[in-house]
Amino acid sequence: MAHDIEPRLLRAFVAVADELHFTRAAARLYVAQQALSRDIRRLEREMGAELFTRTTRQVALTMEGERLLPYAHAVLAAYDELGAAFADEVRPLLVDLNTDGLTSGRVLARARELAPQCELMARYQSGLTSAATEIAAGRLDVSFGRFAGLPPAVRARLSAQPVRYEPMAVLLPEGHPLAGRAEVELDALAGESVYAGAGNPATREWTDLAERLFAGRGIKVAPPAPVAIGFEEFRRVMAKTRTPVLAAVDFPAMPGCVMRPLVGPVPLSPVSLVWRKGLKHPGLDALRAAAAEMAESEGWLEMPPGAWLPEGDLLHMCPNE
Repeated sequence: MAHDIEPRLLRAFVAVADELHFTRAAARLYVAQQALSRDIRRLEREMGAELFTRTTRQVALTMEGERLLPYAHAVLAAYDELGAAFADEVRPLLVDLNTDGLTSGRVLARARELAPQCELMARYQSGLTSAATEIAAGRLDVSFGRFAGLPPAVRARLSAQPVRYEPMAVLLPEGHPLAGRAEVELDALAGESVYAGAGNPATREWTDLAERLFAGRGIKVAPPAPVAIGFEEFRRVMAKTRTPVLAAVDFPAMPGCVMRPLVGPVPLSPVSLVWRKGLKHPGLDALRAAAAEMAESEGWLEMPPGAWLPEGDLLHMCPNE
């Protein structure tokens, strides 16, 4: 077995192991598929083992591939840490806020105050499911959202810190029968079809949360619809369809709509700060400090009486690094 394996070969192996698809892995690494295949074959020669089984329909890890994967992650993490330690300057940290105006934006603003020397660049990925893929690929550093809503294999590559149990609300068009209420009981939504991102692959964790909340209450998740990108486009579609939307209480105000907190019980959206395992960056340290500070000062991690949280989510609201 070779003892001087190039990091490029390990990155190629990890990409294919993650995607289980050579075309997607090549796109993720910005290389030609033929070049990726050559790197995998070279790695297999150097390791003296077949790492993948390939058919016309499927790519899967062999036992030797499964054995190599954790070592490859560890080597690449150490390699990245070494490079960061001797960099001339700290690179910008790419921080996904999901949507402008939410808890994540407040945490970012405080982190910028705590670490003014760092460049913390905001991004808007729209959902943690999508952001997690970008984090794993190295195209994004940090995001916020429901960590428990990610597949176990994805969570295993990430670290998370709880930030807030965010109360949920419903966005209603003006003139809706429930719009005149100060708050809306969940039972009052029985028979309604409420939009929760169904069919949007970027926000699967949010749709799953809605399905769990609505189960047994006679509330339907609205069927898939074309995704509206940007605030103005979302406002236009909302005005056209007049479909209620499941949201967090901090969702930005929208003309022609009213936001009403949900009660009976009070449903909570568990928000965590999420980043790639092994990531070292002073901007991440500032984000973690800001999240902890604000959670403490504003009681973000205190569950109100009569709160609802999906079964199993509480376990994932514990720091794992």
